[in-house]
Amino acid sequence: MTNEVVLHTEKLTKRFGDFIATNEISFDVYKGEIFGFLGANGAGKTTAIRMLCGLSKPSSGQATIAGFDIYKETESIKKNIGYMSQKFSLYEDLTVIENIRFFGGIYGLSFKQIREKSKELIAKLGLTAESRKLVRELPLGWKQKLAFSVAILHEPQIVFLDEPTGGVDPVTRRQFWDLIYEAADRGITVFVTTHYMDEAEYCNRISMMVDGVIVALETPENLKKQYHAASMDDVFFELARGAQRKAD
Repeated sequence: MTNEVVLHTEKLTKRFGDFIATNEISFDVYKGEIFGFLGANGAGKTTAIRMLCGLSKPSSGQATIAGFDIYKETESIKKNIGYMSQKFSLYEDLTVIENIRFFGGIYGLSFKQIREKSKELIAKLGLTAESRKLVRELPLGWKQKLAFSVAILHEPQIVFLDEPTGGVDPVTRRQFWDLIYEAADRGITVFVTTHYMDEAEYCNRISMMVDGVIVALETPENLKKQYHAASMDDVFFELARGAQRKAD
């Protein structure tokens, strides 16, 4: 992790009529940092991520992603980020190799780059025998590891992971985090949401949102000390128990 800012927000706000989904959130995220973006259902995480990915225009406030303005340079932002969701990342009716080639093309990689990266990625994940299988035939854990690898195929400056390990077993979750560490070591910033508080322990820093507002922003260790907590589960309970909202 370096001191280079990859993501900057200042009083970023999103309103839907009288409802303020995200209320003046301000923070920086650094190159190579694993940044946990946590909060209970309804905290405003999804709304914030949609703005940061250039999918939703803020109501007010400022933000830059990879140096690009969130209002004026959304297309440049999309080319310099990766995105993975628990719900959708790969096309299940395409094979493993077809998915890699398809997304490589979307990310603007050359035919030569796609060919080289496809070979490298399949070997790294141990999917040589499965490369011609439809993605729907893979176990969930393999799908998620493949989806993450495809999301950073173009070496983006930052990758957004929206609850990427939901539904997978603990061993596979640990293996998935090994891939995250490798990406961060290469200088890719990882912006991750999760409901697993043991995963929050793996982050360099954590922000905690409650009802559209960031109520804490610190390292896991410092948060546990601040709230006299034995685990991040205890910290989360302490901060989120007063939340009024129930869903994003």
